[in-house]
Amino acid sequence: MSGAGTTASGAKASAQATNPWLIAVVVSLATFMEVLDTTIANVALRYISGGLAVSSDEASWVVTTYLVSNAIVLVASSYFSERFGRRRFYLLCLATFTIASMLCGLAWNLQTLLLCRVIQGFAGGGMVPISQAILADAFPPSKRGQAFALFGVAVVVAPVVGPTLGGYLSDNFSWHWCFLINGPVGVFAFTLVYVLLRKSAETERKRQQLRQKGIRFDLVGFLLVATFLGSLELILDRGQTEDWFGSNFIVVTTVLCVLAFAIAIPWVLTKANPIIDGWLLGSRQFGSCFIVMMATGAILIATTQFIPQVVQQNYGYTATWAGLALSPGGLVTMLMMFVAGRLNSVIQPKYMIVTGAAIIAASMWQLTRLYPGLNFGFFVWSRLYIGVGLPLIFIAITSASYFGLRPDQTNQASAMINAARNIGGSIGVCIASNVLAHREQWHQSRLIEHVVPSSPAYYETLRTMTRYFAQKGATMADAQAQATAWIGQQVQTQANYLAYIDVFHVLMLVALSAIPLALILSNVDLKGGGGMH
Repeated sequence: MSGAGTTASGAKASAQATNPWLIAVVVSLATFMEVLDTTIANVALRYISGGLAVSSDEASWVVTTYLVSNAIVLVASSYFSERFGRRRFYLLCLATFTIASMLCGLAWNLQTLLLCRVIQGFAGGGMVPISQAILADAFPPSKRGQAFALFGVAVVVAPVVGPTLGGYLSDNFSWHWCFLINGPVGVFAFTLVYVLLRKSAETERKRQQLRQKGIRFDLVGFLLVATFLGSLELILDRGQTEDWFGSNFIVVTTVLCVLAFAIAIPWVLTKANPIIDGWLLGSRQFGSCFIVMMATGAILIATTQFIPQVVQQNYGYTATWAGLALSPGGLVTMLMMFVAGRLNSVIQPKYMIVTGAAIIAASMWQLTRLYPGLNFGFFVWSRLYIGVGLPLIFIAITSASYFGLRPDQTNQASAMINAARNIGGSIGVCIASNVLAHREQWHQSRLIEHVVPSSPAYYETLRTMTRYFAQKGATMADAQAQATAWIGQQVQTQANYLAYIDVFHVLMLVALSAIPLALILSNVDLKGGGGMH
C-alpha cells in the first residue's frame, strides 16, 4: 500500500480516540517508566548487594536479566498485539510491568528479585514498540514528528534521569524505592490508557484476518531470534566481567548466538509469516534507519554511563553531582525534541540526521580534551551539545523508518527499531568498556617505559617528592617509598585519563558513521503523503 493507506489508518485511529495528544502523553508516560528501569538500577547495585548479602557480581545480574528479557520479547510484540488486539495487549503489559516492579521492590532475596526482573523485562519489552506503533497510527505522517517528539522525550531523557533518580532514592531512602516508585505511576498510566484508548476497528480487522487465514505464532522463528538476541545481550553485558573467551560460559553463549543467527536468516526470509520481516531489514530505507538507530542507542547509553563514571573516578564527584552534570543536558534534550518535531515537517530527515550526528561527534571530540583541571561547566556543556544532537537524529530516524511501509508493517517496524536501540545501547557500553580496560593497560605500559632510574625527569620527580614527604615528617626511607608510590599513582591516573580519551574518540567515530548512512536515505514527502521519491 502507499503512504495514503497509512494516513487513512491514522485518521481512523484519531477519530476513535478521545484526543490523539492525550494518547501520546499517556503512552509516553508509560514508556518513560519502562525505559527508566534500564538505568535506574545501575547506581543501586551496591545497595542491592549489601541489602541482599550477595557479591557485586551477583547483583549485576539485576541489570543483565532485564536487558535480556526485554530484548527477547521485542520481536514477539508485533504478533501478540495483532493476535490479541493492541489495546488489550498493551494494558496487559502495563499491568504486568507495574505488578512486577512492586514485587522487585518487595523481593526478599536475589533469586526472587531476578525472577521479577525477568517478568518486568518481558512486560516492558512489549510496551515500548506498541507505544510507538500507537502514535504512528494515531497521527498522520505530517504530524508524526511532533508526536514522536513527546515519545522521544521518554526514550532519550529517561536513561539520563535514571542514574540521578536511582542514586537519590538509594542514598536517602532505600534501593527498594527504585522499583516501588513504578507502582503509583503504573496504576495512573493504566487507568488513563484504559479510559482514553479505544478499540481500533483496524486492529479488530487484523485479528479476524489472522484467525481466518489460520496464521499461527512462529514459535521456531521466535526461539531462534530470541536465542540470538538473548545470547548477544549476555555476551555484551557479561563479556568484560567474565574475561571474554577465557570463560566457558561466554564461549558456549557465543556458539549458541552464532548458530541461532545462521539458522534464523533463511528461516525469516523464506517462511510465509515469520516472527520478524527479514526483507524489511534488507530494504535501503528501513535497513539504514535500523543501523543509525543502533548508533544512536550506543551514543545515548554509553555517554549516560561513562560521563558520570569519569567525573566520579577522576574528579571526586558524588553520585548526586554526577547526575547534576547530566541534568541540564536532559532539559535541553526535552526542549530540542519539540524543536526537532517541528523541523521534521520542513526538513528532510536525512539532513537532520547528518546535522545531529555532526553535533554529537563535535561533543565527543570536545570530551577528548580531558585533563585534571576541568571544572563542572565543561561536562555540563559537553552534555548540552549531546542534548542538541540526539533529538535531531532520534525524531528524524523514527519518522523516516515508517515512510514507505504498509499499515500492516507498522508493528514490525516499531519492534525492530526499538530492538535496534536496545542492542545498540548494549554494543555501545560493551565497546566503551573494552576500550577503557585495554587502552588503560596499554597506556600504562607505555608510560611505565619512561619511569626508569636513567630518566632525568623520573629522577628529578623522585628527588622532589622524596624531599616533600620528608618535610612532612617521614624518614628518608619512608619518604622515598611514598614518593615512588605517588609516582606510580600518577602513572595510573594518567593512563586512566588517556583511556577515557580513547573511549570518546571511538564514540565520535560511531557518531560519524551515521552520516553516510543518512545520506543514502530516500527523500520523504514532508506534506504528509508518506511516500518516497
